[in-house]
Amino acid sequence: MKKMISRRNFLTAAGVVAAAGVLTACGGSSSSTAASSTAASAASGDTIKIGVMGPLTGNVSVYGQAVVNGAALYLKQVNADGGINGKQIEILTEDEQGDATQAVNCFTKMVDEGITALVGDVTTTPTLAVAAESADYNMPMVTASATAEAVTYDAETDTVNENVFRATFTDPFQGIKMADYAYQKLGYTKAAVIFKKGADYNEGLAENFVNEFESLGGTIVDQESYSDGDVDFKTQLTSIMGKGPETVFCPNYYEEVGQILSQAESVGLNVPFLGGDGWDGLEGYATADQLKDSYFCANYAKGSSPEFEDAYKAEYGEDYPNGFAPLGYDAAKTVVYGVQAAEDAGLEAGTDEYKQAVIDAIASGTIEGITGTFTFDEHHDPVKKTAILTYVDGKPELKEMF
Repeated sequence: MKKMISRRNFLTAAGVVAAAGVLTACGGSSSSTAASSTAASAASGDTIKIGVMGPLTGNVSVYGQAVVNGAALYLKQVNADGGINGKQIEILTEDEQGDATQAVNCFTKMVDEGITALVGDVTTTPTLAVAAESADYNMPMVTASATAEAVTYDAETDTVNENVFRATFTDPFQGIKMADYAYQKLGYTKAAVIFKKGADYNEGLAENFVNEFESLGGTIVDQESYSDGDVDFKTQLTSIMGKGPETVFCPNYYEEVGQILSQAESVGLNVPFLGGDGWDGLEGYATADQLKDSYFCANYAKGSSPEFEDAYKAEYGEDYPNGFAPLGYDAAKTVVYGVQAAEDAGLEAGTDEYKQAVIDAIASGTIEGITGTFTFDEHHDPVKKTAILTYVDGKPELKEMF
C-alpha cells in the first residue's frame, strides 16, 4: 500500500520550504488554526468557494493566464447551467507571480477566505510549495500543468500526496510515449537525441525516451547535449549526422527547437525530428521543409474541441493562447466533479468529511475532459491518450490519439 505523505515529510522530499508566517503580496495567514476556521467560512450556504491560482504577472504569466482563464471559463459555465445543486460557485483568484513563497501566501489567504478546493498551481516549483502546505488542510488540489513527478508522488519513499492531482501528463510519460510512437507506429529502429543538460524537463524526456526506445529493441546511435544559453548546435548535429539515425528526438522548448532545426538543415541532417509538448508554439520558428515528417506529443490539439475554442474566444475576445488553457479547463472540471460528489452526499463545506469526499470522488472518478477522457492512477496522474501532432505546410495538425 502506498504511504500518504505529511506536510513535514513532503517538504523534505520535495526540497521546498513553505513559508508559513512569511506574508507579503497575498496577505494571508498560515497556521494550524487556519484549518479549524475553514469550515465556518466555507459553509456560506448559497455559494461554493473554489480557488484558482497562477502567475498572472511575471515571466511565466503567459502560462498562468491561460490556465486561470481556462479554469474560470469552465466554472462560469457551471454557474450558467445552474451551479452545483443550485449553489453558485464563487471563484477566488490569486496571482502568485511565479514565486513559491507568494504561492503559499496566496493559498493560505484563500484557505482563510473559505475555499473548498483549489485549481492550481501552474509551474512546478510553486506547485510543490503549495502541495506541501495543502497537506496540513487535506485541501483538494488539482494542478493543470505542473509536470514534475514529485508534485503528487515521491518515488524514493513510495509516498503519495493524497490530496493532490494533476490534469497534465508527466515528463517521463512524454519520453516514453514518443519512444513508443517512434518504434511502434513510425517503424524507426535507430534514433539520436539532442537535449539541454541541467534542465529537468529536457533531461527527463530524453532519459525516458532512451530507456524506452532501447527496451523496445531500438538503438540510440548518439546522445548530444548543450548548455543553457547555447545558440550554436552545429557540432552536436554534425556528430549525430555521422551516426546515421533515422530520427532525432529533440525534447526542448520551441524557440531552441527552431534554431536546432534550422542548423540541422544547414549541416545536411535531413531526418525527421520528434519532440514533446515544449514544441507547442513552434509554428513560425521553423519552415515547412524543416518540419516535414516531424511529430510531437501534446495534451491538446487545436480543433479537438471547437465548442471550447469558440467559448474561450467569446469570453476573452481572443483565441486560446496555448495548451495550458484546455488543461486549466479540465483541472476545473476535475475539481467540480469532486465537489459535486460532496454536495450530493449532503456534507458541510469545509469539514474534513467534505474535503475527503472530494478527494475520494476524484481518485475513483472518470473525467470527460476536452484533453481526453481520463481517470487517475495510484500516483494521482491522469490516465489518458496523448495527442500526436504532425505538421502540414508548417502548421501543427492532429495526426491521432495514441
